[in-house]
Amino acid sequence: MANANVRVRFCPSPTGNPHVGLVRTALFNWAFARHNEGTLVFRIEDTDAARDSEESYDQLLASMRWLGFDWDEGPEIGGPHAPYRQSQRMDIYQDVAAKLLDAGHAYHCYCSTEELDTRRDAARAAGKPSGYDGHCRELSAEQKAAYEAEGRAPIVRFRMPDEPITFRDLVRGDITYLPENVPDYGIVRANGAPLYTLVNPVDDALMEITHVLRGEDLLSSTPRQIALYKALTELGIAKETPAFGHLPYVMGEGNKKLSKRDPQASLNLYRERGFLPEGLLNYLSLLGWSLSADRDIFTIDEMIAAFDVTDVNPNPARFDLKKCEAINADHIRLLDVKDFTERCAPWLTAPFAPWAPEDFDEAKWQVIAPHAQSRLKVLSEITDNVDFLFLAEPVFDEASWTKAMKEGSDALLGTAREKLDAADWTSPESLKEAVLAAGEAHGLKLGKAQAPVRVAVTGRTVGLPLFESLEILGKEKALARIDAALAKLAA
Repeated sequence: MANANVRVRFCPSPTGNPHVGLVRTALFNWAFARHNEGTLVFRIEDTDAARDSEESYDQLLASMRWLGFDWDEGPEIGGPHAPYRQSQRMDIYQDVAAKLLDAGHAYHCYCSTEELDTRRDAARAAGKPSGYDGHCRELSAEQKAAYEAEGRAPIVRFRMPDEPITFRDLVRGDITYLPENVPDYGIVRANGAPLYTLVNPVDDALMEITHVLRGEDLLSSTPRQIALYKALTELGIAKETPAFGHLPYVMGEGNKKLSKRDPQASLNLYRERGFLPEGLLNYLSLLGWSLSADRDIFTIDEMIAAFDVTDVNPNPARFDLKKCEAINADHIRLLDVKDFTERCAPWLTAPFAPWAPEDFDEAKWQVIAPHAQSRLKVLSEITDNVDFLFLAEPVFDEASWTKAMKEGSDALLGTAREKLDAADWTSPESLKEAVLAAGEAHGLKLGKAQAPVRVAVTGRTVGLPLFESLEILGKEKALARIDAALAKLAA
């Protein structure tokens, strides 16, 4: 049953190209919001001035639009909790930090990095937890004054409770953290800049987020945030603590977590290669979730209708590029032909197409398109598949030439030319019979007989159906290319 009170958020940082793991997180939040007829808040976490950029911000928005995600509050839309960029909310965080300090939920910590490292090393040597040891928890006014007289600028540290924290993770079940494993933590830097540990939960509280669905790498920060929510609730800043669900890691090669540096991680790569948004999202949804045990191909609407975050598998999910391509190929085949031809347009023009704009023949493209649609894994493959139609002569793949043009190929091609010259060029079946007859004349089956013809006409050993391709290319051009191949073999 839908729960219209659901409020989830997607809150990326605008650093570099969007990552497929980030997209999977966005997808699960979006599907959860839409399934429950709830609200998706799109928020930009851009407090790291050294790494954030407007270019990355623009890419994030463009990527969300390309993927088909819509949001109910956020950039370009606004909403009751604006602004939705953290860099524009600094006054809010300073105010909350001051209230936490005044209420005793946080305190000033004057420890230097060197002192912290020394005490951590000593704790490790003694076999004790190496987190912050609470050194500045109960400083007197005199001790604070002495530190400040030394010129020390304090950070603000949140005071964790001295008791276990237990919560029910929507994906992983009940989880308990003991106090010795979750020490007091920094929420504001010495220069006054708020840290992620403060701004993220504060924004979730003020934006009334009910469910936080995020990556497993953030699981260890959850007990800290639950304690902070309790303090924020006491201060009247938060209404409630959200439910948490931590999504499984996406793994790459060698059992390692897929990182931004992995070639297959960049969303831009998939867009440039011509993946369909619906194909890519279908595959990414399978990284931790499934519609049913025996069905991998489904629409986004079907996913939304069925999606429940409690069905997500907590085990790491392996990213398999071949399976991703195969699912995308299925989605290409599901398009109607008109939609397919329109989506191929970018790869049929500059800078992808090697032919001049005036050499592109729209009529031939419309006829060949249905034959191409059933053979592509990604849309960018269309360029190489149809270039023989629009170039003055085929681009020969030398490996294909060597593979197809074996001893006796000149004789076979000569016979095939004669048979094709006499064939009916309005019938692919007639062209097939001509090549079949040429093969029989030389003791070859159709597969062996058509290989030299295909390479002579298209330049490649693999491609679209040969006889439909010959018909669309036309008799004059096809025979001229066979003549050119015969001349090349003779030379």
